[in-house]
Amino acid sequence: MTPHEALDDLTRRGLLRSLKPLPDNRGRLVVAGETWLNFCSNDYLDLGHDPALVAASVRAVEDLGCSAAGSRLVSGHLDLHAEFEAKAAAFLGFEAALLFGSGFLANLGAVPALAGEKATIFCDRLNHASLIDGIRMSGMKWHRYRHNDPAHLDELLTKHPAEAGETRLVITDSIFSMDGDAAPLAAVAEAARRHGALLLVDESHAIGVMGPSSKGLCAAFGLKPDAITCGMGKAFGGYGGFVATSATLAALIVNRARSFIYSTGLPPACVGAGIAALDRFAETRGALGDEAMALAKRMHGLLAEAGFEMPPFASPILPVMVGDNHLAQEFAARLAARRILCSAIRPPTVPPGTARLRLTVTRAHTGADLIAARDAFAAVARELGLLP
Repeated sequence: MTPHEALDDLTRRGLLRSLKPLPDNRGRLVVAGETWLNFCSNDYLDLGHDPALVAASVRAVEDLGCSAAGSRLVSGHLDLHAEFEAKAAAFLGFEAALLFGSGFLANLGAVPALAGEKATIFCDRLNHASLIDGIRMSGMKWHRYRHNDPAHLDELLTKHPAEAGETRLVITDSIFSMDGDAAPLAAVAEAARRHGALLLVDESHAIGVMGPSSKGLCAAFGLKPDAITCGMGKAFGGYGGFVATSATLAALIVNRARSFIYSTGLPPACVGAGIAALDRFAETRGALGDEAMALAKRMHGLLAEAGFEMPPFASPILPVMVGDNHLAQEFAARLAARRILCSAIRPPTVPPGTARLRLTVTRAHTGADLIAARDAFAAVARELGLLP
């Protein structure tokens, strides 16, 4: 298939994607002189424009420039990186933390590093693509358990007992990025413990939003997995990613993770903002996350009242299911005509037949914004025959 044929095929199946620049990234933004509501943002706490984070980022650039100028193991490990890592580890109650260039790179590096040279990996079927790619990069045997089904995980762990010298690794998101549902972490952790497996939990959509003092879903359950990963493009309001773990596993990751070893260190501006975000989490003791969750729960209720079939509320991620790829695209386009930004999510990001609008609520939204969004979603759904 030629490149042109491949693009035509994507278009025919309703899967073609393209870039659409925006003048701003806030929850409320102005496009061509008109105010739009943005329900695509992962900046759940609206920290991306927080004065303390902006000031910390500017100071870091003024002091250290725009680049770490080298990989962390050569010359790109700055005092600022070490400061963030110490603060993140202490905040989450771990011995160590390691900064990566992004949450994707953190997962891409941590999974093969923890697996080592001989492992069997057990993975939730709906885990993030970065975790799947990390497993594939490891080259190890792996098994997918049914989504949020710890009994199936236990069955697979029993069916595939450890071989001599083999690492066993269980991997799950805590909040799943496309469905917004929460993993049954207590049962998953118990299955991993009972079978002697390491447990890696991606907390990207939970840290900063939920749990005691916004420490995430593991903390809410009183759990301490062997490693936590977190992308900083969500509640942190910035960019980067990190792994929080034991000192021993951190040392292994430093020596094994290709996405750590062969990447330039995170730029100072991102690290400065990350430190300021951790300070905000500590200072507010979960209040910002509580506000975001309350707004999201209100939006969930409004959509349910409008007639949408909503899953149980768990996070600021609210999927409005459509099914058909072309219909989801049309839904998003008609919302845009009403100045509501909410993108259609289609395969391979989600399983075939489950195209949807992925609506996210942030602290940038007001009660009036939520009602306006509810009305727009309901009107479009009626136009498309998705609601009576």
